[in-house]
This record gives sequence, C-alpha cells and structure tokens, in this order.
Amino acid sequence: MGRFLGSRLLFYIAAFMVAVTFNFVLPRMMPGDPFEIMFAAAQGKIQPEQMAVLKEQFGFVAGPWHVQYWDYIKGIFSGDLGPSLTYYPTPVTEIISGALPWTVFLAGTSTLICLFIGILLGIFSAYNRGGKFDSIVAPALAFIGAFPQMVSAMLILFGLGVILNWFPVGYGYNPDVDAGWTLEFFMSVAYHAALPLLTMIICGIGGWLFLMRNSMINTLGEDYITMGKAKGLSTRRVMINYAARNAALPVVTAVAMALSFVVAGALIIELIYNYPGLGNEMLGAVASRDYPLLQGLLLIIVVCVLTANFIADLAYFWLDPRLRK
Repeated sequence: MGRFLGSRLLFYIAAFMVAVTFNFVLPRMMPGDPFEIMFAAAQGKIQPEQMAVLKEQFGFVAGPWHVQYWDYIKGIFSGDLGPSLTYYPTPVTEIISGALPWTVFLAGTSTLICLFIGILLGIFSAYNRGGKFDSIVAPALAFIGAFPQMVSAMLILFGLGVILNWFPVGYGYNPDVDAGWTLEFFMSVAYHAALPLLTMIICGIGGWLFLMRNSMINTLGEDYITMGKAKGLSTRRVMINYAARNAALPVVTAVAMALSFVVAGALIIELIYNYPGLGNEMLGAVASRDYPLLQGLLLIIVVCVLTANFIADLAYFWLDPRLRK
C-alpha cells in the first residue's frame, strides 16, 4: 500500500508541475496583452509613455519569462496569485473564492444527481434488458442527452423562463434579498438555479445510464453471477453486491473526471443563464487577457483534476483486490 501511494504521489507531483508550466505559458502565447487592449480601448486618452506607469501600478511583471515564471511559482506556493488586472486591486484569490461556491453548487449538484439517478437506472436497465424500460425510456434519455447543451439550455430558457415565466432567467439570487444564512436567501438561490440545474441534469442522465448499463451487461455474463443466482440469492443482492460493485470499476474513472471538472463550471450554462461562477469569470479573463486571473482559474482546475484522479486510483485499489497484489 505504501509503495503504491508513494509512486502515485510522485507521478501526480510531476504532473502538477508540468500542468503549472503549461498554465503559465499558454496565456502568454495568446496574441496581445491586457495593456494593449487597455490602450486601444482608451482611444488616445492614454499616452504611450503612461503605459509603463500603468504596468507598474498593476503589478505586472515585466521581464524575461524565466523571471515571471519564478515569481509565478513562488506566488502559487505562498498563496499569493497577485491582483486581477480587470478588477484591480482585488486579489485573484478573492475573486475565485467569490465565484467558486456558485459553480460548485450548480455543477456539483447536477453531477451528483445525474450520477445517482443514471447509475441506478443503468443497473435496472441492464438487469431487465429487452424490457419496456430498456427499449423505450433508456433510448429516449440518450436521445435527449445527445442534443447540444446550448440548444437544450435555450429551449428550456425560452419555454419555462420566457413563455411560461415559471422561473427567473438570470442571476444567482434575487438582488432584493439580503445575502446571508437565511431561509429566504437559500430559497431564492434554489429558485434561480432551477433552470440551469434542470438543463444539466436532463443533458447528463442518459450518458451515465448507458455507461453503467453497458458495464453491467458485461459483468452479468460472468460465472460468479450465475453462481450467485444458482445459490438462490435475492435479485437485489446479486445486482448490488455482485454485479454493480464489479461493474463500477470502469465507471470510477468517468466519475473522477466528471467531478474533477466541476470547478471548471458549465461555461455555456453560466453564460446562457447569466449565472455567477467560474465559467463567466474565465470568459472575461480570456477576453481581457487578465493573466493572473486566468492562471488562477486554470490552477484550480488542474488541482481538482489531479486530486480527483488520485482519489480514483485509491478507489480502484479498494474495489479491485488484484491491484493489492
């Protein structure tokens, strides 16, 4: 166990450093920089000689890339990601901490609901394959999930939000409600999140259903399943204790990847519903070449992806006794 954990930790540390390096390089390979955009938007109101003063005020590191890279690495391990160029002088960590809860709530809740319902339906569909549910409901859910998320979001927004006016079509909560630990605030948050959640759940259930169904069908043909049935074990015990646990192995990786990208936010969903979250912040950071904010957002995604994959490795180790040998 110790040797396994040590080797995986070394691998993920190396992967983290490689990802951090790409995280530093990619924004700087984009054409233009934030001060060129600022200078162009000023339309002659800022003189060229004033740009150097602005860069110093914004804390922009001017110098060779290796100097910027070293300052960037020191900032990561000290927890100082610098000020945002767009929201100067607000620190990047403050912007991320303000947007992160909204994204985790929206994307995390929808992912867990899709995962729970989709896996249960996949187990039921595989154990009753050829039945009405497997022949009608499962393909219908897959058909709905095959629609582009943007199309589904627009249809739901227009139908339930604009025509029927059942739900709000933007923002995270009612601005007339004071944000705080009150029932009124939480009800407003849930009300405004209804349409984005519904969109993401509808688009996601079909994929999890068929992933678990196909894995279950392969498992149900194994000899130990036949032996369990021959011993007179209950259907529930055969499905859950024998088939589902072994069928879950291929699903673990997909679950880890889905959860790891929760913090990336549903960019399209957040844009369509004007929902406050990391997706909206990332789009703004890309448009304005806000390097510190963009690097901070990508860093959060990298950390979550690597952490989720490490947890998946541990789950494989626990689920599959062969790895312990």
